[in-house]
Amino acid sequence: MTDALPPRGCQAAEPAEDSYFRKGCNPLAETGRSKLQNQRAVLNQQILRAVRMRAGAENLLRATTNNKVREQVLLELSFVNSDLQILKEELEGLNISVEVYQNTEETFSIPLVPLGLKETKEVDFTLPLKDFILEHYSEDSCEYEDEIADLMDLRQACRTPSRDEAGIEMLISYFLQLGYVENRFFPPTRHMGVLFTWYDSFTGVPVCQQNLLLEKASILFNIGALYTQIGTRCNRQTQNGLENAVDAFQRAAGVLNYLKETFTHTPSYDMSPAMLNVLVKMMLAQAQECAFEQISLPGIRNEFFTLVKMTQEVAKVGEVYMMVNTAMTQEPVKENIPYSWSKLVQIKSDHYRALAHYFVATILCDHELQSSDDEDQQEKALSQLYDYMPEGLMALTVLKDKVQRKQLGKAHLRKAVVYHEEALRVCGLCKKLRNIDVLQEVLTAAHKRSLLKYAQQEKEDDFLSLIQTPDIVPKTEHKVETIAPQFSKVKVKDFFHRLGPLSVFSAKQRWTAPRTIRFHCEAGELGFSLKGGSPVQIYCLDLACSAASMGLKEGDYIVSVGGVDCKWLGVNEVLEKFKSVGEQPIEFEVISCQDTTASMHSKSATYSVGMQKTYSLICLAMEEDKIDQTKKAPLKLPFLSWGTKNRQKAASTLCLPSAVAGSSQTKKKLSPFALLNTESSLY
Repeated sequence: MTDALPPRGCQAAEPAEDSYFRKGCNPLAETGRSKLQNQRAVLNQQILRAVRMRAGAENLLRATTNNKVREQVLLELSFVNSDLQILKEELEGLNISVEVYQNTEETFSIPLVPLGLKETKEVDFTLPLKDFILEHYSEDSCEYEDEIADLMDLRQACRTPSRDEAGIEMLISYFLQLGYVENRFFPPTRHMGVLFTWYDSFTGVPVCQQNLLLEKASILFNIGALYTQIGTRCNRQTQNGLENAVDAFQRAAGVLNYLKETFTHTPSYDMSPAMLNVLVKMMLAQAQECAFEQISLPGIRNEFFTLVKMTQEVAKVGEVYMMVNTAMTQEPVKENIPYSWSKLVQIKSDHYRALAHYFVATILCDHELQSSDDEDQQEKALSQLYDYMPEGLMALTVLKDKVQRKQLGKAHLRKAVVYHEEALRVCGLCKKLRNIDVLQEVLTAAHKRSLLKYAQQEKEDDFLSLIQTPDIVPKTEHKVETIAPQFSKVKVKDFFHRLGPLSVFSAKQRWTAPRTIRFHCEAGELGFSLKGGSPVQIYCLDLACSAASMGLKEGDYIVSVGGVDCKWLGVNEVLEKFKSVGEQPIEFEVISCQDTTASMHSKSATYSVGMQKTYSLICLAMEEDKIDQTKKAPLKLPFLSWGTKNRQKAASTLCLPSAVAGSSQTKKKLSPFALLNTESSLY
């Protein structure tokens, strides 16, 4: 359930639709999904401890020259590597716990694969934002405590979103709110000291940075993951449920694709371009699978043209899963994709291709060309099923010749049986998949159906049946595509609206402290003009007027009149306030824009205070101490090597290798993520 929670920083007079946000699910609720997320959080902490131990052992191995100590360290590393492998398998088990996310209704369908939400640590915005408000905007930061608390409450709620549209809306609202926060409080020339920590969804390795873009990218990933969970939860026994599932997976693919194209250098494996490319393909494949289930839900009539259409539709599902399987077996994602995922994708590819051959066999074995049938249409439909016909066969001849129909039909049945047996064999190889009962039932039932169909055919000479089975051309009338995220449909109000218009009062602009100008109108003339929208700007200032003598400058912005904030007022409203003063002196506050040209911060967006460099939980290495030129830094090193073959490597497995710090004339060798060392190129 989601409850309405009025934010403390909003005034009661504001519209109701702008003055609330939703809370997340109760994190203590004993639901299946919450248990999985809690187990994921525990595993992340265990992986963190193991990685720290491994990094420390590697440092000791690099520092010591004592052979006895080195032997003990190598033994310790072997234990740590084994522990990490076990933890990885447990995390993979959580990723394949698909039955928790499926619809509770009884179903006879192959389970769909959802993505788990990325876990994060709590973040305290209070001190950094209050200090920045006081320093940068010269306002009393205590007046913005409620707004800061609202921001932190919204972030906390986003850790446990509800699995419905309300949860999606809440995540998107926080993502949009981060855009306001980034523009108001995160200048490009320095870091705010806010450390964001997110755990990799597949490896459990933490990524910590002071860059707000890591937060935005992780929220986008969770939006896509939540869409996948909504898709798997839909009731696949109804047309409406399947339609919602197709839509959810298309939207998940759209969000993940947007993440891939927008944040191109994410320092986390689960958000790398290669991994996101695989995930997008997998979500589209699941959408195509649901689309096929949607058109076959009313039942498949044993009619010639209906079977031709269904054959090509199901062949399309098999083809897209085959493409996903191929992508999963490529570097660099092969090492981090859960083994059970790749096997399930392979099973689905074999299963749906087997169904395609079964449908063709049904066409050939159950339907003979009658005098009342449209011969040309059937010939055309059968020809479109193949790129080429087997040698010595023609579509029209096959339709008319009963023997050739039977031979080709049995060839397709044999191919279907082979694919079914391969699917069952692959399923038996994976322990996680063997324990999914509905998967075993679906595969076994389809296999028995093909065997029964084959046994029903007349016994013929085997030599007459050796026809090469042609491949089936996949085709669909229900093509699925990514649906780009529509952020504009979620309306959010800037929590820090009172700071003023964002186009003027942003972190990129530097301002002087407010100056008080007090003057008398001379003969009803102000001595200056006003221009612009909100806030209004001083224009055509008469240097001889009394306001100029009090320190008013050309181009100053008026922020208050008579103690009343007017950052959001236009020219006419400010003039009305001036006129309302009457004969009394006019008193208002102005600010001046300062020069914003400052040197860019040279440090990377990382944080390692109080931690050793080799296990500081940072994906990007800080500046290493200068090392001997004879030592070469490896060009490529993974975040975390689960195997034991790299146990003797000197570099830490938690930090990416930095450039070799040699002489100034020596060209530095950069790691694949070396460009991430500056904030401007981080994403």
